Amino acid sequence: MTCRTGPEGEETTAFTSLLEDSAEELYESAPCGYLSTLMDGTVAKINTTLLTWLGRSRDEVVGRMRFTDLLTVGGRIYHDTHFAPLLRMQGSVNGIALDIRQADGGRLPVLISSLTKTGHDGRPLLIRTTVFDAGERRAYEQELLRERQVAEEARRRAEDDRERLQEALAVLQSSLLPAQLPHVPGMEAASHYHTASPDRLGGDFYDLFPLDGKRWAFFLGDVCGKGPQAAAVTSLTRYTLRAAALHDPDPVAALTTLNTVLHERYTTGDPRYCTAVFGVLEPDGDTVTVELASGGHPPALVLRRDGDAEYLPTPGGLLIGIMPSAPFTSARTVLEAGDTLLLYTDGLTEARTGEERELFGDDALRDFVAHLTGTGPREVVKAVTGLLNSFGDGLDDDTALLALGIPATDPIPASGTS
Repeated sequence: MTCRTGPEGEETTAFTSLLEDSAEELYESAPCGYLSTLMDGTVAKINTTLLTWLGRSRDEVVGRMRFTDLLTVGGRIYHDTHFAPLLRMQGSVNGIALDIRQADGGRLPVLISSLTKTGHDGRPLLIRTTVFDAGERRAYEQELLRERQVAEEARRRAEDDRERLQEALAVLQSSLLPAQLPHVPGMEAASHYHTASPDRLGGDFYDLFPLDGKRWAFFLGDVCGKGPQAAAVTSLTRYTLRAAALHDPDPVAALTTLNTVLHERYTTGDPRYCTAVFGVLEPDGDTVTVELASGGHPPALVLRRDGDAEYLPTPGGLLIGIMPSAPFTSARTVLEAGDTLLLYTDGLTEARTGEERELFGDDALRDFVAHLTGTGPREVVKAVTGLLNSFGDGLDDDTALLALGIPATDPIPASGTS
């Protein structure tokens, strides 16, 4: 071994001494805790940092306490059931979260990593453990947990509020529709209301009610817009048509009255209008005469028992409420046994279908109901309701259906049967 003398040798000796002092200082004052334990867990060495965290002196710990004595009750259980067995099998364990007991009774959350040191023969000699203060991390995790809990509580409150809103909207929506259709002697009636969104009030409406001992009135329509404003117009429209029908049941007169009321009510500010079909049923023996008028509404479909399905033209009908006066023209048809009159709002024909998202349209609707001729109002509404459900997200508007007809007096022959 060569020993250097002179200034260079003295510098080397001083530097070596400085390194040795620094290593010891680093061990004692490191930003983490260090301890070494014998294989039975007795603490053989511990640095100043960990002693400070524990609030204990070196004499209290070294040779007098085991590693498990530094842990909380829960930590000791975890050490004996998980930590120690893993260390024996693997020779090392990393990043285990535990709590250590402080002399004043406090608890300090820490992350512990341990490594078994072995001799040349592979026999374990001692266990070296590094302890990191996880107090700030635990506080951060607890803060995150609190934030998650607050967010979850806010989400639950929002869901509860939404459910209550949907319930209120459903009740309000139902108040704008008849609870059930009345029984019309000699006829069958069926209806359906499809809500596009439970979070919005729709503007579609329908009704069926008696005029006198013989005649019945019906209407179906669609108010522009959604929400409370549309609901207000819907309510005004329904009661206006009912009152107008009792005064003068003529369909043109009823729609004219409605047009006047809406235009005067909304002539200033936010304009409001609607489309509607209004009609009167007058039974006469085995048939029912239907007279109706339309204000900008899609034409009614007439499904005949013999297999024919055609639209009933109602020309000249303008949107109701747009102009001070509007021309309305009535149309008439006669329903016989097995015939059905189908009224609907434009959510049905304006539904989007297929990959190209094309409008379902009038022709497709007529082709669809052509297979339902002779089945009766209930079956027609049931089939069209299934059609509405098949559109999925392609149906983005509320849709109302009202079907009126005369039940067939005898079974309809099956196709191909003589």
